[in-house]
Amino acid sequence: MEGFGVHTSMWTMSWDRAGCEKAVAKAASYNMDFLEIALLDPPSVDAEHSRKTLEAHNMRSVCSLGLPQEVWASHNPDGAVDFLKVALDKCAAMGCEALSGVVYGGIGERSGKPPSQQELDNVADALTRAAAYARNLGLLFGIEPVNRYETHLLNTGWQAVDMIERIGADNMFVHLDTYHMNIEEKGIGQGIIDAREHLKYIHLSESDRGTPGAGTIAWDEIFTTLRAIGFKGGLAMESFIDMPPEMAFGLSVWRPVASGEAEVMENGLPFLRNKARQYGLI
Repeated sequence: MEGFGVHTSMWTMSWDRAGCEKAVAKAASYNMDFLEIALLDPPSVDAEHSRKTLEAHNMRSVCSLGLPQEVWASHNPDGAVDFLKVALDKCAAMGCEALSGVVYGGIGERSGKPPSQQELDNVADALTRAAAYARNLGLLFGIEPVNRYETHLLNTGWQAVDMIERIGADNMFVHLDTYHMNIEEKGIGQGIIDAREHLKYIHLSESDRGTPGAGTIAWDEIFTTLRAIGFKGGLAMESFIDMPPEMAFGLSVWRPVASGEAEVMENGLPFLRNKARQYGLI
């Protein structure tokens, strides 16, 4: 999972044949090292078509998702495991390297209270079984802490580390996101420091989830800290341009955050690449 990548939300949130062909070709045209696939409906994915399309463009890939409400791990760990097994099978069949994201719950899952011990026990149970299944498929398995408005379960780097160390699976890793870190961490580099032993992947996302470099994220602090810990993982640009209603609701994206693909890819992508080069990360 090394190098510079981009989330498929730049072009599509539907991983059907058309969405796959469009996103892979676009990512290749920008010389991305890998593509992060939003795997929102795993059973519907044509894995053979995806694998062939990715291979034709020499494009590496990872997948990410959030769980549907009916299988949130906090209250339905068995259902979560069943869903994740299907997703992991699809990842393996597509030739992906990892499955990550909010694999422990849903985007928009909030109880109105701090997480209960039973909720955390259920999450740990589901992730333990899913991580073992992923290991048997040769896949890495990540967890992404997200902000308090999207979940009450895992919000910070240290919480993700606590969960991974509780489970003890050697194929699990922390997946951070600068947008969420900007809200939740004491300092935006703090999550990186806390997660450093388990950190293999990071979303590079602006403060408004639009064009990197056009918001308030402290990019020099982020890249300095990544350099300081010797980060060797995946750097994935994530900007939300065209969200389907069900995703927009969970993410609270109510207005355009950029004028379109051209603004993000022609301004934000060079900005991030230059920062990564400046700090010796690519």
